[in-house]
Amino acid sequence: MSKTDDRNTLEGILAGDELIIKDFYKENLPYIRKYILQNSGNELDVEDVFQDALIIIYKKMSDNSLEVTASLRTYFYAICRNMWLSRLRKKKKLIIDDTIVQNINEIDDSIIQEIENKEQECLYRKYFHRLNDSCIEVLELFFAGKSMKEITSITGYTEGYTRKKKYDCKKLLIEKIENDPIFQELKNTQNS
Repeated sequence: MSKTDDRNTLEGILAGDELIIKDFYKENLPYIRKYILQNSGNELDVEDVFQDALIIIYKKMSDNSLEVTASLRTYFYAICRNMWLSRLRKKKKLIIDDTIVQNINEIDDSIIQEIENKEQECLYRKYFHRLNDSCIEVLELFFAGKSMKEITSITGYTEGYTRKKKYDCKKLLIEKIENDPIFQELKNTQNS
């Protein structure tokens, strides 16, 4: 599927287009079903995971936080796989077979990690750019490896104020990120 097809599918899901959603089901349900059934699941689990993953995509589309770097199919598979593995761990079941369906692109942990990294970066940028200008300036200089003396010289603040400003801005940024539901989802995925 091309990026244009993926974009059309995502827009159709967001708009609630029945034809696009039915096509999405028809195309993606078989390999999700196969994966879950091979790994201690049943038909109800398949439907639950598929629906929950579709809701995640819908929510991310509606709040403009969806950033798909792989194909939509690969991304959707990764969401379903992570959700199912998390549920299995919660149920303390043993995974019988974690093989990947043959007709799907090669998905390995590095792709899933890349997706998670992109989402983390997107989340960071979302809140970083909402900070006030002085926080952005101090943190950009700090992240660029500038010393406190250099930051003090550039900003015109005292060194003590610069240290406090950097601390307060970092703390505020971390709090905003940690309060975002996407952060909790990413944290749960990494812990599972």
